[in-house]
Amino acid sequence: MRKGGILSKQYVHRGLFQRGIWFFSSYPEVELETVTVNVTIQDFVADVVSELVFRNKQQVSQETMFIFPVDSDTVVHTFYATMGDTRIEAMLWEKEEAQQLCRATPGMENLRYLQDQWNLWGLFFVCFLGTLPPDREVVISLCYVQELPLQPDGAAQFCWPHELFPRDDYIRRILCKEEVFENLHFSIRLKSAHGVSHIATNTSYTPLQYTAPDQTSAEVSLKSLPWRQDLELLVYYKGSHALSAVAERGDPKAPPGSLLGDPVVMVTLMPSIPEVVPSPGQLGEFLFLMDCSLFQDAQNTLLFLLKSLPLGCYFNIYRFGATSKAFYPQSVEYTQESMDNAVGRISSICPDLGGCDLLGLLRSIYSTPLLHGHPRQLFIFIQRKISSEEEAVMAEVYRYRDHHRCFCFPTNGCDSFNLSQAMALETKGECVCIHSRMDMASEAVKCLQRALQPLASGISLHWDLPPGLEVSVIRKAPEMIFQGHQSSIYAQIHGQAQDPEMGEGAVTLQYHVGSQSFDYTLRFSLSPSPDDRLPVHRMAMMHLLWKLAWEGTSRAEKDIRHSAVKSSLRLGVPSTFTSNVAVRMKQRDAWHRDSLPPESSMLSSPSCNLVPCQLLWSHGCRPVRFKSTKFWMVQKCQFFLEMLGRKGPDTEALTQFSASCKEQEASPEEQVMEEPPAFNISWDWTVSPLSTRLCDFSGLRVVVALQKANGSWPLTTALASALGLSKADIEGQRPSEDVPPTAWATVLALAWLHQYKWKVSWSELLEAKACRWLRDQAEVQLDECLESANSLLGCFVEPTVFRI
Repeated sequence: MRKGGILSKQYVHRGLFQRGIWFFSSYPEVELETVTVNVTIQDFVADVVSELVFRNKQQVSQETMFIFPVDSDTVVHTFYATMGDTRIEAMLWEKEEAQQLCRATPGMENLRYLQDQWNLWGLFFVCFLGTLPPDREVVISLCYVQELPLQPDGAAQFCWPHELFPRDDYIRRILCKEEVFENLHFSIRLKSAHGVSHIATNTSYTPLQYTAPDQTSAEVSLKSLPWRQDLELLVYYKGSHALSAVAERGDPKAPPGSLLGDPVVMVTLMPSIPEVVPSPGQLGEFLFLMDCSLFQDAQNTLLFLLKSLPLGCYFNIYRFGATSKAFYPQSVEYTQESMDNAVGRISSICPDLGGCDLLGLLRSIYSTPLLHGHPRQLFIFIQRKISSEEEAVMAEVYRYRDHHRCFCFPTNGCDSFNLSQAMALETKGECVCIHSRMDMASEAVKCLQRALQPLASGISLHWDLPPGLEVSVIRKAPEMIFQGHQSSIYAQIHGQAQDPEMGEGAVTLQYHVGSQSFDYTLRFSLSPSPDDRLPVHRMAMMHLLWKLAWEGTSRAEKDIRHSAVKSSLRLGVPSTFTSNVAVRMKQRDAWHRDSLPPESSMLSSPSCNLVPCQLLWSHGCRPVRFKSTKFWMVQKCQFFLEMLGRKGPDTEALTQFSASCKEQEASPEEQVMEEPPAFNISWDWTVSPLSTRLCDFSGLRVVVALQKANGSWPLTTALASALGLSKADIEGQRPSEDVPPTAWATVLALAWLHQYKWKVSWSELLEAKACRWLRDQAEVQLDECLESANSLLGCFVEPTVFRI
């Protein structure tokens, strides 16, 4: 196999980093001629059956292969390719037997070079197709099921890549915009017990045709191709719902009591989360993981993050390199004492240019119990590559994805950028690429603001089934669901109903948002229409196999695993217990997908040949590129200004703050590290002259450093200096003797911060803390204080700043 054979690719976008389909050939003249796709979307699960016809337009034969990235929400269960009278089919075998077959397969070593391709990262299904002669076609048949993401407006989103549409003719599109493309057959069936409302897509389509009187099913087809962009289909269902249920009958050929033989229900949780102020004890656990190679930038970033946390939450800081170390043995409550102690320890983050043991640190964190009522959220700052442990890292993240959320901050050009994106998406978090020194603190605080938004916690499901039926939950409810996201639960229903006339069940969702409680009940049919494709069973099987891989290996569990693996082979659901094997054979010898794979002895037939096919983890690294030339020029200009102009910190103010930190003594449970060092005045506080003209960032950092954990500021010389005033001037302008100095200083600092809000939007959390503290000071006349502050600072901040 020639290494130079990778030229063209096709992929699907859904979020920051998603699945796709790569069809590689030695020349781009292997064109996609015809596409036939049938999609069935039922609530939030899609069953996709596709046929892609490629033709070699070159005058020489080409070697080809097919690659499909695999993620945690997709099950690729059927793949075969047809070239003339030859058929290549991929099948699942139990792992031990498959490994023996792979050792006997010629060309398996050719898969290894794919692992280091620069534009491939993650887990891929790979199958070599062999040589495609001139003017000959290969027909790819690919079937998969996937969970669909929830959009903010409640729609289910389905995507299909524009590269997997036939090549568009620009002239024909201009002249005949509404032409029905003969080489495109894209039909979509929609089903929902709630009723199908309407769809929205970025191309022309036939009118929505309802196929049921109650509008619970409908059909639609595409008429044309999206213009050089992915197809994005949004499906809207009737009404607003916190619950959705899809029940599916079992396979009549499978034994009752097995997952394949019993009905399965997929319940999608979409809790309504109102905008409320979280009550104490519902604020979360915030863990900050800092790559030690970022120690210079870490100090500023951690300062702003620590100052922005709310009272009552829990936090910890971890530094990782060749080894990892925590500030505290376990997360500590956020108080004035713990905040001062942590700020003092920040400068102990020393450079470590050795290894990057993120895997060990994550395992240590995941092994610690969750704090009840405090959702766990990780902020991961990373600059180096995680060697060859990326697959293991993602396995750990996936295992605990229902227990936490990750916000990842890879630096520009970071070799772990793809890993960071995948971790964030897997946990419903966010990945932000850090392009400059100033970006890190601002982007991290913005993500913290999102992390502090209300969420659903204390989630539980209660089932009401007819007598004689029982439910076994395969994937249980998550610890929390964040705003704008959903979670899918899978359950097996077994037994025999005592009254056959009772054909309905019910499920009730209960959860909390702050101090408010909510519950929703949904009734669903226990006698759904038969579906021999079993998309819900396939998704449930995937989650069951993951669950069995993580749990113990008692005798009972081994029996369950053996039965599950046997069913997964029949459904084509891959797992850690199985491996892929592909066979090339004549069409007349092809076996049917509804039967189990043949015995290995059948592969010794002269008409069957093993073909390299495998689930492969690729360690390539796609570089991050700026799409905006203007943005790149701004960053370049910023860099040169930073090199030319340096501005030092306010040494007097920082020294005073350092002394205040040294006076704080750590509690016994905090004595995990050496005595916290003083606030380091040698930190790199420098910013560019351009930024300095826009906002006094040096003074801003000092003002932030002096804010107390409760949001107030003490009236000190350090604060006066940072505001460009003298302490005597501030005391002389105090509205009255009845106004406490701390309240007056807090109003003054708040007004000073607010005047830069349009330039420093991430000061919102600091202002919110100050406002909450001021509202608790009932005796303070805030309007009078604000008027004096405006006069002293020479600015105009309106009373709405207090959020009253």
